[in-house]
Amino acid sequence: GLGFNIVGGTDQQYIANDNSIYVSRIKKDGAAYLDGRLQEGDKILAINGKDLKDLRHKDAVELFRNAGCYVSLKIQRRLQPQNGPVGHRGDGESGGLPLAAVLVPGLALAATAVWIWLRYRQRM
Repeated sequence: GLGFNIVGGTDQQYIANDNSIYVSRIKKDGAAYLDGRLQEGDKILAINGKDLKDLRHKDAVELFRNAGCYVSLKIQRRLQPQNGPVGHRGDGESGGLPLAAVLVPGLALAATAVWIWLRYRQRM
């Protein structure tokens, strides 16, 4: 399997008046967990280009089961973790940089600046 569970659909709405499919659980050491991009609470908009809008839960499950070896998901990222139904971005796309993508280079630059300053100070 793909290493995650889904909830939702026209017959099993996870959020009132919302037929969307959501990630309910990422299975530890499964494909999705090892990949690291998918998160619990994410809304899945499409799989391999196939729109998941207005599908019954079992039909969505069948699409995931028959997805093949290479899977492309279009998701809508939740705004923040919370209990119960989740909030979403309005634009339908995940976005932004991971925090580590900003912090790691910033910390490396700061450490380099401190090292240069200390070396310069020793020479005076």
